[in-house]
Amino acid sequence: MQYRTIAHTAVSAIGLGAMPLSIEHRPDETQAIATIHAALDAGVTLIDTADSYHWHADEAGHNELLIARALAGYGGDTSGVLVATKGGRGRPGDGSWTVTATPAHLKRAAEASAKRLGVDAIGLYQLHKPDPAVPWAESVGALRDLLDAGTIRAAGISNVTTAQIRQAHQILGDGLASVQNQYSPAVRDSEPELRLSAQLGLAFLPWSPLGGLSRSSLDGPSGPTSLGTAFHRVAAERGISPQQVALAWLLARSPAVIPVPGASRPASITDSARAADVTLSEEELARLEDVLPSDQRPPRVGQ
Repeated sequence: MQYRTIAHTAVSAIGLGAMPLSIEHRPDETQAIATIHAALDAGVTLIDTADSYHWHADEAGHNELLIARALAGYGGDTSGVLVATKGGRGRPGDGSWTVTATPAHLKRAAEASAKRLGVDAIGLYQLHKPDPAVPWAESVGALRDLLDAGTIRAAGISNVTTAQIRQAHQILGDGLASVQNQYSPAVRDSEPELRLSAQLGLAFLPWSPLGGLSRSSLDGPSGPTSLGTAFHRVAAERGISPQQVALAWLLARSPAVIPVPGASRPASITDSARAADVTLSEEELARLEDVLPSDQRPPRVGQ
């Protein structure tokens, strides 16, 4: 496993996105915990969660509690595992998502998350999404208060623009450690946010990092492999899964990038973790850029 840095803490270059273990169509708890344990066995030391990763209205924090149980029941050393959680979103139970990022809500949510995770301080706490009803500076100010109170050790922001990153950096200074936006082979709108994160020394955690690959390729390395994209063709030539190619491509984008692919089966995260040891050639990287028109191909960041 290769390592990258979040707030001066070394973490695995590939993390685990734990959301699929708690939302709709989730696996049973035995399989869910086996998936987390498989991630740990593969060298993953970053687990991404949120208090809103649940299915039914009355089970807020389901994913955090699941992770806490999995870590407690793991036979090996988990002292180096960073659990990054988020607050500011909710799920009423009808499949929809809400946004509440008032300072009072964020402070209560962080305290509740710390209790569910069984920690004195959350290693990385991320504001899940800007609330249009709350001034951005007020929501970020709540993160500043949580840092000052020792409730969290580092702060992150998610689903944000470059302007919001700059303002959060002004408010939080070195307390701001990460940005988490959607970014994948198919969705590259956050290229400016990635560049700015790298410039400011922030980790960039792409969510839904495997977007653009066929469903069969996401089901695991045993599934059928399509030759429909350059990612699939490179995977077929190398004899590895398309998701490994996609994750290796993300890692090559910038040293700031730490993908957190979701998984609901042990085989999926075991396969994804292997991407940390895949180095794509310049020729392969050029072929993977060919999926976009030449005027839309972003330069690699921080190389």
